[in-house]
Amino acid sequence: MIDFEEELKKFEPSMEVEEAEEEIQKRDLTDMTDILRQMTEQKRGR
Repeated sequence: MIDFEEELKKFEPSMEVEEAEEEIQKRDLTDMTDILRQMTEQKRGR
């Protein structure tokens, strides 16, 4: 049987995951708040 507690102690995250996380955090991603802000600014500009 698998000892999950022991397996969790051995766990080490993949370097690829850590690198991907850094890249994702560096990117300037547009979310719904940004889109709504742009729409509001465009509406006011008219």
